[in-house]
Amino acid sequence: MAKRELQPINAGSMADIAFLLLIFFLVTTTMDVDTGLMRGLPQLPDEDQQDQQDEIHDRNVFVVLINKDDELMVENMPMNVFNLREAAKEFIANPGNKSDLPELVEKDLPFFGRTMVTKNAVISLQNDRGTSYGMYIKVQNELIAAKNELRDEISQRQFGMKFADLDEARQEAVKDYYPSVLSEAEPKAIGGR
Repeated sequence: MAKRELQPINAGSMADIAFLLLIFFLVTTTMDVDTGLMRGLPQLPDEDQQDQQDEIHDRNVFVVLINKDDELMVENMPMNVFNLREAAKEFIANPGNKSDLPELVEKDLPFFGRTMVTKNAVISLQNDRGTSYGMYIKVQNELIAAKNELRDEISQRQFGMKFADLDEARQEAVKDYYPSVLSEAEPKAIGGR
């Protein structure tokens, strides 16, 4: 009995099939590009504004620190990240005109008329080099949510709709009512090492 020789498998078309599968997966796979922080760079100030330097007092700065252990320190007091949003809202709005929160000034705003708004309210965020990315994003989200909730509340009261549904002129008026100034300092060793 003679042994039959095995016929070699023609693998010439295998490369073509693999290439077609690669193209198929590249075309049909969706890539999530909405990751990270949605931030726009601030507009350049007018030339006459560049010469004006408003002095920012300590009461107008809301200091948020995150250490290497992902612990939050707000205004020199430990705080849970879940309480940060309400604290930031109170700072931005200063509804009770407290002396340790940003000063209120009278301003003439379109659609609002003469109203009291906070002047030079700045949220200063600084994290440690060892801070986890997850904690950094949580803090960012809470600070942005505080501003967005305040803008939605004033939009509902004044115009009967959410901020996102307003036309551009009304949105600008609301932005003047609750401006967003988030200052991020360079990370450094806050909590040791």
